[in-house]
Amino acid sequence: MDDPVRIVGTSITPMNRRDRTAEEMAHQVVAEALADAGVDPGAVTLVIFGNATAGRLLDQGCIRGQSFLRDAGLRNAGILNVDNSCAGGSSALHMATLAALAGTGTVLAVGVEKMWTGDRAETLAGIEDGVPRDDRIHMHELLENPSGSVLMALNASWANALIDERGATLEQFAAAAVKARRHGALNPNAQFQAEVTVDDVLGSPAIVAPLTRLMCSSFTDGAAAAVLARSSVAGAPVVRSSTVRSGNGDLDYHERLAETAEAAWEEAGVDPADVDVVELHDATSPEELYALEALGFFKPGDAGPATLAGDTTVGGRGVTVNTSGGLVARGHPLGATGIAQVVELVDQLRGQAGRRQVPGARLAVAANTGGMIGFDGRPTDAAFIGIHILEAG
Repeated sequence: MDDPVRIVGTSITPMNRRDRTAEEMAHQVVAEALADAGVDPGAVTLVIFGNATAGRLLDQGCIRGQSFLRDAGLRNAGILNVDNSCAGGSSALHMATLAALAGTGTVLAVGVEKMWTGDRAETLAGIEDGVPRDDRIHMHELLENPSGSVLMALNASWANALIDERGATLEQFAAAAVKARRHGALNPNAQFQAEVTVDDVLGSPAIVAPLTRLMCSSFTDGAAAAVLARSSVAGAPVVRSSTVRSGNGDLDYHERLAETAEAAWEEAGVDPADVDVVELHDATSPEELYALEALGFFKPGDAGPATLAGDTTVGGRGVTVNTSGGLVARGHPLGATGIAQVVELVDQLRGQAGRRQVPGARLAVAANTGGMIGFDGRPTDAAFIGIHILEAG
């Protein structure tokens, strides 16, 4: 029987710093991931490099991986660049998985994002590059607000839909944020490492009602890397499935997420009830609840009460959610986020997550989304969804 694709090495940067260049972060995670895998840089045959904003923010619009990794010793590797908005990381992992499965050899998936440049408006514009031009124009016509982020306004509309259609409450949203910060406090690489209370969350400054500052992810500098290979190495987690979909405006974002999840469960041959830990795309705390239901972990309306009851935290009764702290606490360095999720899950499946370890974790899921497509007169769809299901080696 052929060896499966395994993740044999990983690395992630601290995400609470703003003083490092993209090159510095890229070199760190590549060197550390290869050392973790016991692989010489010269043995890497292919690099898939994810980044979203360097063209706008760093004046590096092409050959980003080649530019940022020129001194990494990858002398025998081809470097492919992926720009897929917030889902560059899962896009890189999908391509790396396929390449390893095809017998390419040792493949490196890297995600790097430098979002703090001192120009908030340009960073917001870089995030909005993940929306087609015509849709962006309509969003600004209809969703402009004092926060400056039409995408947060869109997320606020989803939060209101949860309240109106599924009975969610502000306290449930706040409980998700409290859990994120609690897990972040256990993660030395998280952007935010201080615990907060429900009152803190509800009393923090408004972004777009009902969202408050502590319910929302922030600009983040960070990088992550994973080494993939067909291998029999004991203890290295197996990529059980890698499922991707792109929307076209025919479905609502969460309908597309549910459709992709169903395909992922079928491809992996598992059920949501089998999963021990999930890292999902919580751009906001309400979105965590919506995503949990779309992914099939809870029935509509049930994720909020479960979160409020503590079922989704480490040691809780249900699937453990975002042990890293998620986007809200670990941080959201766009093109690196999907790989950062998998780095956390590899630690969980290896039993190396320290105080945030989920006891006996055997099956894990990463769900990363990126970009929006469709808005005016059409459903707001997900431009890309990548779901990876991993199993302990």
